[in-house]
Amino acid sequence: MQQDLFANKSKVWDKGSKRVKNAKAIADAILKNINLSRQMQLLDFGAGTGLLSYHLAPYVAKIVALDNSPSMLEKFREKAPEFTCETEIVLSDIADYRCDGCYDGIVSSMTMHHVEDISALFRQMRALLKPDGFIALADLDTEDGSFHSDNTGVYHFGFDREELRKAAKAAGFEKIAFETASTIAKEDRNYSVFLLTAIVSNI
Repeated sequence: MQQDLFANKSKVWDKGSKRVKNAKAIADAILKNINLSRQMQLLDFGAGTGLLSYHLAPYVAKIVALDNSPSMLEKFREKAPEFTCETEIVLSDIADYRCDGCYDGIVSSMTMHHVEDISALFRQMRALLKPDGFIALADLDTEDGSFHSDNTGVYHFGFDREELRKAAKAAGFEKIAFETASTIAKEDRNYSVFLLTAIVSNI
């Protein structure tokens, strides 16, 4: 198992008001754009302590929390009794996770920049989804590398939306759309956060 890069952050993760506010804004954007139902099973990719999942739980049947940080998932486990849906915890990198056609949707908040091969990520998500499944992924628009104080484990300084659109389409997604879900204000500047939504192509 690789080093837990979030071991020293997990205990205070939920105390960051900007982080909590951002997760709520992303959840609101997902709820606005995706028709969730109490029959759905979602995968929260890079679930962390469950900041995003918590707000989506009232609208679905089950959320599977996938993360490669044991310490973050331990915090998720502690909070799970507060969720209003069934939860399951999976400690794994998404690249190593196998569950073909299991999920109605995959959601994610601020995780993609920790994944080196984005084209492979989209292909993997496509394999995890049911034929009519969706993705709803939030991350930073292109930035100059100043968002994180420590860029260890960060492979992308945000993303160009058109490049992501091309990667999603190549992996078998359609109806690809973007909107600005949130803005994170830091001392030097504001950082915009997009929400990418798409559905599995039937072609």
